[in-house]
Amino acid sequence: MKVQFGTGCIELVQGDITRQQVDAIVNAANSQLIVGGGVDGAIHRAAGPTVHAETSQRYPLGCPTGDAVPSAAGNLAARFIFHAVGPVWRGGREGEPGLLRSAYRRCLELAVQHGCASLAFPAISTGIYSFPVDLAAENSLDETRQFLLGNSTSLAVRFVLFDAGSFAAFARVLDAFAE
Repeated sequence: MKVQFGTGCIELVQGDITRQQVDAIVNAANSQLIVGGGVDGAIHRAAGPTVHAETSQRYPLGCPTGDAVPSAAGNLAARFIFHAVGPVWRGGREGEPGLLRSAYRRCLELAVQHGCASLAFPAISTGIYSFPVDLAAENSLDETRQFLLGNSTSLAVRFVLFDAGSFAAFARVLDAFAE
């Protein structure tokens, strides 16, 4: 599923984010930027140890929730990894939707700053951080759509969703935006 917004587009695919042929892959990182599980672990395993060595050296204090930092992509086909720190879901009482939007927006800004034509996102915070998938889909897709409409960029943004349930949730939201 692919929808045009301004000169950019949003595409949804179900699959493995580490196998995407894009300029930058977004990693769902933790604030310490240490290798974790889920998407983070898969990206680090595929990229190799140089990525963690680089982030440890460049960002010794980590990265705050709602922000993202760039690194080289190691063994991945991409040129960059943007390590985005999404919020842990705490019932929505601690500004989690705004923090999630901020992490996506920062990655989109980094993509433009680094001259990327394409970017692949996972469903940040929906795994071990327990952000509800439907709410994550609404916030992440809306933030991306607003960014594409508000900037004259031809950025191709791909959401790579690991399972059918996440894909369906994101597809429902993107379909509503396309109407």
